[in-house]
Amino acid sequence: MTYILAIDQGTTSTRAILFDGDMQVAAVAQEEFTQHYPNAGWVEHDPEDLWSTTVATCRKVMADKGISASDIAGIGITNQRETTVVWDKATGRAIHNAIVWQDRRTAEICEGLRDEGHEDMVRETTGLLLDPYFSGTKVKWILDTVEGARARAEAGDLLFGTIDSFLIWRLTNGQSHVTDATNAARTLMYDIKSGSWSTEICAMLEVPQAMLPDVLDSAADFGTTSPDHFGGAIPILGVAGDQQAATVGQTCFKPGMMKSTYGTGCFALLNTGDTPVLSKNRMLTTIAYQLDGKPTYALEGSIFIAGAAVQWLRDGLGIIGKASESGVLADKADPTQDVILVPAFTGLGAPYWEPDCRGGMFGLTRNSGPAEFARAALQSVAYQTRDLWEAMRADWEGEANVTLRVDGGMSASDWAMQSLSDTLGAAVDRPVMQETTALGAAWLAGMKAGVYPDQEGFAATWALDREFKPKLDAARREEAYARWKRAVQAVIGV
Repeated sequence: MTYILAIDQGTTSTRAILFDGDMQVAAVAQEEFTQHYPNAGWVEHDPEDLWSTTVATCRKVMADKGISASDIAGIGITNQRETTVVWDKATGRAIHNAIVWQDRRTAEICEGLRDEGHEDMVRETTGLLLDPYFSGTKVKWILDTVEGARARAEAGDLLFGTIDSFLIWRLTNGQSHVTDATNAARTLMYDIKSGSWSTEICAMLEVPQAMLPDVLDSAADFGTTSPDHFGGAIPILGVAGDQQAATVGQTCFKPGMMKSTYGTGCFALLNTGDTPVLSKNRMLTTIAYQLDGKPTYALEGSIFIAGAAVQWLRDGLGIIGKASESGVLADKADPTQDVILVPAFTGLGAPYWEPDCRGGMFGLTRNSGPAEFARAALQSVAYQTRDLWEAMRADWEGEANVTLRVDGGMSASDWAMQSLSDTLGAAVDRPVMQETTALGAAWLAGMKAGVYPDQEGFAATWALDREFKPKLDAARREEAYARWKRAVQAVIGV
């Protein structure tokens, strides 16, 4: 049997998922790694942890199925986006810890560039905002801060990459310094219309272009693994950032289709076809995937805190033992209480982009307790999704698909998904295949290898697990959303 190996390198763990010839999960291995918080608002990973967990999980799924490298037709990689690594070209060792997408240390750099009047140019070129979220200012910070780094970069001794690039460099033993268009589009340095690195922005950030990887399609020849890693050479044939891989895995191939992934944060993408739509509502314009040299664009909204709100209930407040208990507890909440949580623990993402505001809880009474907190945490994700939904619908002038496809850990909660449908006033579809992110990467590689079907054939395999339809009447829906909007304005105003 022919297999495809998907590497899903995420923010808190690395997973390897082996898919069989029918695109079904054959084996899964997962390893968590340490999060580093050296200062307030700073988040780092040790790149060696990302590398070692990748190799270990891949080897484990191969051992679990008793297969060798020759049984694997290709590798697909999906990764936490924007997380930034700068490494020594000669040794492959990073010169600083990876700076994670959540990290806010470059806020002052971004503010300075905005004050100098660069944001409109950056937005027109990259589809992104000047925010610490993206890779470009993280690279600048490393080059400015690590002793001797800028001189070494200018001499051609250092390389930059998002996590996909770093893993490919290691897997190929330094033979391939590449990325795909979806990851390049998240760096703040890539011209998404011309399909090339922006000379103007690289100069603005003082990032030598020689550091940057070659940009390929999402399904392409990214190189071949060195035999010493997995006992044989395996071609790397698919790469996409995690949210774009989920969009592919949800087969959102038609303009107007929309998916939302609920992990640590929440990320919604709306396919806009071959047209990059510049948002009037502070959404991001990005590349959903690129095949045969043709990019398909998307509008994207990013929420920083989704599943992390449930983690806060568990780890911060200690009111649940595991995430799956949140819906059960929320169902016990007093229906007469209107407790609202604005989970701006690390600021607010789209459409507000307020990095400095912090969270707040509103509507508390003497009787408010764990159940009301759980309900407020889950509902906060629904309200934030509606913020994105409203903004995207305002930007998108094409025919809109009124169903939202969902995936990610929180999508397993029936309570949370019903709340989401009630808040949106629209159907929410959860697929049978929950591993949509890994599946997207696997399909890109498998399609390129010739063992999986084309787009149309792949789209036909999407299967519905459950459809959630709104039960809340329109008046109550709008009243609740209005309370949410007032609460958001309150935390922004503090």
